[in-house]
Amino acid sequence: MEDYILQLKNIGKSFPGVRALDNVTFNIKRGHVHALVGENGAGKSTMIKIICGLYGYGTYDGELIYNGEVAKFHNIVEVEKAGIACIHQELNLCRDLSVMENIFLNEKPTKFGIIDYDRMNVEARAALARIGLTDENVTTETIVKNLGIGQQQMVEIAKALAKNAKLLILDEPTAPLTEAEVDILLDIVDKLRADGVTCIYISHRLDEIMRIADDITVIRDGTHIETRPRDQMTKQDMINLMVGRELTQLFPREEHKRGEVGFEVNNYSVPHPDIAGRNLIDNVSFKAYKGEILGFCGLMGAGRTELFTALYGAFRTKGHGQVKMNGEEVTFKNPTDSLKKGFFIISEDRKQYGLNLIMSIKQNIPMSSLDKVSFMGVLNNNKELIYSDKYIRDVRIKTPNAEVAVETLSGGNQQKVVLSKAMMCEPKVVVFDEPTRGIDVGAKTEIYKLMNKMVDEGVVVIMISSEMEEILGMSDRIYTIARGKITGEFDCHEVTQEILMAASVKEDN
Repeated sequence: MEDYILQLKNIGKSFPGVRALDNVTFNIKRGHVHALVGENGAGKSTMIKIICGLYGYGTYDGELIYNGEVAKFHNIVEVEKAGIACIHQELNLCRDLSVMENIFLNEKPTKFGIIDYDRMNVEARAALARIGLTDENVTTETIVKNLGIGQQQMVEIAKALAKNAKLLILDEPTAPLTEAEVDILLDIVDKLRADGVTCIYISHRLDEIMRIADDITVIRDGTHIETRPRDQMTKQDMINLMVGRELTQLFPREEHKRGEVGFEVNNYSVPHPDIAGRNLIDNVSFKAYKGEILGFCGLMGAGRTELFTALYGAFRTKGHGQVKMNGEEVTFKNPTDSLKKGFFIISEDRKQYGLNLIMSIKQNIPMSSLDKVSFMGVLNNNKELIYSDKYIRDVRIKTPNAEVAVETLSGGNQQKVVLSKAMMCEPKVVVFDEPTRGIDVGAKTEIYKLMNKMVDEGVVVIMISSEMEEILGMSDRIYTIARGKITGEFDCHEVTQEILMAASVKEDN
């Protein structure tokens, strides 16, 4: 008989107008890495919230069987005491506290009623050592905000292990990480498996799933589709099961007809915000044409996002150089000025910079085009609804209605709301910064098709991406950037991933 740590039996969950989960049944073996995959909106997040106690016993249908007994968890505290911990996509750390204080944030060891800092330090070091975080630059006293995002992720795992977690849920753990940090994280997951810790691993990066998982469960539209051992599941199988159809063209490249120069930057530099006398962006020049998707490729920290944030007027230091739009020299004083002149950035951090999560779809979509839905400073609710309904249809946002809060949408549908904001502005230039980060394969394809649609309508489309396959799959022309400098320009038909990587690590021009 198989040894299961967790069994889901006929799990169901409904929200007003939506059946998020319907009769989901599958088992998770003890000591295995069990991957959970599905498109955004498939029900993965709802399932995890049930397991983690965010939706307590009695608020869902069916039963969770944990260690052979029906789990009647009513809150997160009960779940953690039972040995279940979740590492969420948005890290749950106090940035101004030390690593040690974060690891024991909710339950500090005491001696005679007083916090035992010596014991806390010893146990924190043991938790860090267990995951291999023994870098001399990271101690138990290090303040979390001084750590890189990958190291912060490891602190979260150490925090879970310090609570003696037996079942660890990792929700899109590698979304913000570099390739080197991804390798480190996957090695840690391997080590935890060897130590007998069971992991539920959720990711849209299917190559990672194939590398790390023992078993794979696919869910679609709130239902369990199939669970198989990894060696009986191919990457293409996963894609087909996730979308319910064979998705042979992940990147719907179109042969665009290049037109005139729509956006041009010459000799543009941005002073480093923290180091006097040094440029973060150094003498960059490039041209973006109408009728093409222009890709920007480079490693994390190369300066891609900083370049366009400075051009947009939103960076901490002011850039200087020549910028032209449709042949005329322009200056973008701030984001409001940029929007007025037709320059829109879709940020890599849509939740912080692209959306007001607690507001509705109806309120978010017109947020950058309030002049279209107001008169003399007074909002017209009817116009808000007309515009939002139009984009819900055109962009295919999956929602019961326009009144739904954006925070309840899946990542892919949130990105479509941001894209709708951009389209409503009728921009001349749109920069997509990591446009499909944390988005499932089906939604990715829809985003790519909308990018193609913008190109066909004469919009200058610039795409920043850390994924080589995406850059090669969708760009017509590609610039590489390293250490704040342009290191190469390539036609999509004449370049390979190896060439792009070589240019991305080039020491100088």
